[in-house]
Amino acid sequence: MTQNEVLTRATLRTPKAAAIAGILFSVLLGVVFCLLRISVPADPQEPGAWLSTNSNTVALALNLVPFAGIAFLWFLECCATDWDSLKIASLQQSFLEAGCCSLACCSCSAIVGAIIIAFASKPEQLINSATFHLARAAAYNIVNIYMIKMAGVFMISTSTVALYTEFAPRWVAFLGYVLSLLLLFCSYYITWSFLVFPLWVLLVSIYILIDNVRADG
Repeated sequence: MTQNEVLTRATLRTPKAAAIAGILFSVLLGVVFCLLRISVPADPQEPGAWLSTNSNTVALALNLVPFAGIAFLWFLECCATDWDSLKIASLQQSFLEAGCCSLACCSCSAIVGAIIIAFASKPEQLINSATFHLARAAAYNIVNIYMIKMAGVFMISTSTVALYTEFAPRWVAFLGYVLSLLLLFCSYYITWSFLVFPLWVLLVSIYILIDNVRADG
């Protein structure tokens, strides 16, 4: 059997489970990002006045993060299992590593949860304190810089796999490359750039779901 015969469109159809998991992840992470963005000022040097008015909204967003993480792990596992028999071991490893690093950085948003708990016990001491600014800066750097960059690397890996296996159209892969460059080099200057990642995963997942529905029909 030749390589072209192995890489046929029918062989490479990613399962519905990956599509469902990807859609759940995209929706949950999008909601989390939106809630945090409207509740917490973008400026990492702000004094922390939002703790008095928006802490409940932020707490809701943080409680959704683990569910988004579970859905993302499900998405990674389903995709990796489907590609396991293909000759793309290095690409598959990059895909998993970038995905896991993105998830780990996202989990570090628990620092914000620690800020809320500390504020609940000592509200008058935390706002505009050195401790608050340190924790706020750490959360900002991990989530808004490192997580965004790892999300860009994940999009590059996934787009490359898409070109090799054709589990998604070539235009989706090329769009992934363009958007990943946006995250890698321009995210600092574009306030809502963090929504690029969940929206792109949503696009890929919807295509996978439609592809499977057509095949079953």
